[in-house]
Amino acid sequence: MKFYELILKFAWFMLGGHLKFYATDRSFQDMLNEYLPNSLLKEELIKRDYILSKVEKDQKWKGGKIIVPFKAQGASSIKVGGLTAAGDIAESKYVRGSIDDYKEIWGSMVFNHTDLLQHDGKIKESTFLRVLPDTIEDFMEYMKMVVSVQLGTGPHFARATDDTNAATGVFGVDRVDRFCLDQKASLDDDDSAPIDVYVIAIDVSNSLVTFSATRGGAAANLVAYTVAQNAVFLHDGVVTAADTFTSVKSALLSAANGGSANLHGKSKLAYPFLQAINIDGSTITASNIIEKIFDGYVDVRIKARGKATDVLMSYKNLANCMKKVELGKGNFKVAPDSEKASIYGWDEIVIMQVGTRKFLKFVGIQEWDDDVIAFLDFSAMTFRSNGMIRKRTAPDGKQYYETRTTSGYAYILDLFLFGELEVKKPGTCAIIHSVSY
Repeated sequence: MKFYELILKFAWFMLGGHLKFYATDRSFQDMLNEYLPNSLLKEELIKRDYILSKVEKDQKWKGGKIIVPFKAQGASSIKVGGLTAAGDIAESKYVRGSIDDYKEIWGSMVFNHTDLLQHDGKIKESTFLRVLPDTIEDFMEYMKMVVSVQLGTGPHFARATDDTNAATGVFGVDRVDRFCLDQKASLDDDDSAPIDVYVIAIDVSNSLVTFSATRGGAAANLVAYTVAQNAVFLHDGVVTAADTFTSVKSALLSAANGGSANLHGKSKLAYPFLQAINIDGSTITASNIIEKIFDGYVDVRIKARGKATDVLMSYKNLANCMKKVELGKGNFKVAPDSEKASIYGWDEIVIMQVGTRKFLKFVGIQEWDDDVIAFLDFSAMTFRSNGMIRKRTAPDGKQYYETRTTSGYAYILDLFLFGELEVKKPGTCAIIHSVSY
């Protein structure tokens, strides 16, 4: 309390009166600083993304090239009955891969001035607090989905599964849960140029989404984009995989199986250390999935160099694994007290194979695709960023941008995440591909 307030209160008390001080109405900037600190944004994103919650994190990368050293070959000269000739010794060699710069994801929220006002024209704190939590909660859930998809199985977030009514802008999609009304996306396929589309209707039960070519417009004719040509939906600004974070899927899969040919600037084929174990999952069915995963783990233990015991999969695949455990005759058992459900979008369970007593942690992730299952050694990865997710701050210190239209004023709040996933030891991990039951 200020000095003059104390004097006034004392004087009023001496006169037998009663004085009550009300909290002053504060500015949008003041309330942003107090109720939406960067630490809250950072922690919310980490808690909501399984991969980010598990990998090592470096939050001090200010941009520019990062050198990623790979082990190209190890010392291997062993001779029985004598010494290897000095000129014939195989040396350990390292190569310098690199991450040239970080990738960017921007998120924007708008708060209408009239929604935050009280009658005397000032921003009322109680109104701000009633509007802010729901908006932030919903937005962080959405941004978490975007980041999780890109780090896991990106760059596209959904595939078209039915183009029967594409002439009226309607597509069947494999992940209807990833679409929102008024959402802007990019539609692309193998023989057409990408086009911006906007979501104008969603039929959740039938996994159908209707698109327009303009915001708020009518349904568009999109017959040029077909399921046969692998039509996919990408987030605004994404044209190729190079526009997004390096994903676990692209890093671990070989180019022949749908992954990237290079990792951090180096050819995977040139160096065995850059090659994760790729396992064909085309024979996986709902009834044999858990056996196939444990069979795949045998390959991992034989060929890989790490301890890849976290098995990441979609909820569809996890559900069938759980069903197999429940219906099994004792081949697989759930480790005691290992079931863990997270409110942030993943479920974990440790399953033991009876006889071999091998333990694997099965993790179901909402944003994971059905066609791949990954065995991860999280020590093989580091997410490097410039402070994780933060609010954009102008040179004058304001963390919002004020706009004016004929309908009123609005505050725009921009959030950003600058970073990249460094997969430094892909050879310690493995991935099952072509799962299509």
